[in-house]
Amino acid sequence: MRTLSLLEREGLRLVGAVTLLIVLAGCTGIRTDQERAAQKSLLEIEVQYRPGSARPELPALSSNTPLAEFIRYSLLNHPKVEANYYDWAASVRRITVERSLPDPRLTFEADIADTVMSLMPGLMMDFPGPGKLRAAAAVASAESDKQYFAFKTAVLEAAFDLKRAYYELYFLEDRIAVSRNMLTLLTEVERVAKAQSEVGKATLQDVLRAQIEQERIQTEIANLEDSRQPLTAQFKAALGLSHTNADPPIPQRFESTIIDVPADQLLSRALENNPRLRAMEAEIRQADAAIRVAQRGRIPDFTVGLEVDVKPSPWVWRPQAGITLPIWRDKIAAQIAAAQAGKRAAEARLSAEQITLAVDLAQQSFMFRESDRNLRLLQERLLPRAQNSLEIAQAGYGSARVTFIDLIDAQRTLLEFRLAEVDAKAQRELALAELSLLIMGQVPSGAPVLAKEP
Repeated sequence: MRTLSLLEREGLRLVGAVTLLIVLAGCTGIRTDQERAAQKSLLEIEVQYRPGSARPELPALSSNTPLAEFIRYSLLNHPKVEANYYDWAASVRRITVERSLPDPRLTFEADIADTVMSLMPGLMMDFPGPGKLRAAAAVASAESDKQYFAFKTAVLEAAFDLKRAYYELYFLEDRIAVSRNMLTLLTEVERVAKAQSEVGKATLQDVLRAQIEQERIQTEIANLEDSRQPLTAQFKAALGLSHTNADPPIPQRFESTIIDVPADQLLSRALENNPRLRAMEAEIRQADAAIRVAQRGRIPDFTVGLEVDVKPSPWVWRPQAGITLPIWRDKIAAQIAAAQAGKRAAEARLSAEQITLAVDLAQQSFMFRESDRNLRLLQERLLPRAQNSLEIAQAGYGSARVTFIDLIDAQRTLLEFRLAEVDAKAQRELALAELSLLIMGQVPSGAPVLAKEP
């Protein structure tokens, strides 16, 4: 049997070392429960929001498409939502990074004089102190929860922006229709004024006043029609479309926002579901985990290694060990104090946000009640009386019992009430949308959010 040469033996040993390195490179760490939960949540959203890291097929839009489909289009297409999704995805992956051991180090040492005296490959491994990796993973897990609620906030903001742009466009058409109707009435008034002037029952001044009023309303209509362009741009942007995309269709069917929560439960639901508050709660958990990380700074880290001198036969094994000495107590104390201050700051921010949320809820609830009262007043009392007043003024002017000033005043009053009705409807819908989406955190149907949140 042939004896291996020195070169062949060294080659075999090198192959063995490389093989060991390859085996080690394929190792995986032990996942924490929080890491598993975060990865499961990410997979749940990924399937519906970015399957295969690609945008899913977007809904086909037309003027007859329900508003819910426009909202779903926005949520799937808007770059702000997408950016927050990938921020969350990155934070989930960082949990694995934080709980993993440092990479092992392959070392090599040799003693060389006239010839190679020793040849010592080795492997070194650093081991953080007990509990350090788990504490670091807890910090990363809380950060991923915070990023998820930032993603959910972006979802709700995108839905609100879409609804706001839709309502503003929808009620713009109502304002234009009201103004055009009044212009038609003024045209008839001008005709009557001319007829009265011809028979000496009115002066040319009445005709001129009618023409002035027509020109004023024509200018208002032109301004309203011109405002359609920026509002359309807002609606387009809310869908996540750039200036290079064609203008989208506008839904023609009106759809109101429904809140099926009793008024006395609005605040408690908001405090429970608002994603900004939930993000701040996660920030407090993150700060609390950071305190545990800082406290474990007192625990030393360890290094373990093994070198083998493959030159002699048999091989000479050289185990190695090391330990850090956390002697800088002032540094450790400062890290703990900084982490505790961070937690107190997070708790204060949560309290401030709860106060702000209560104020926003009160403000939007008032705006809804105010607009609802104004709408009932206009529809049930003011508009019928203004319409009746105008009809009386029109009949009286034809028989010279009413002056032209009174007639114009009656028309202006009716116009103001009709425009006020449109404004009250718009204010009510915007208040309902903000209460539902931004304050109470009620997600629209089909939104890419978790069924069970952290």
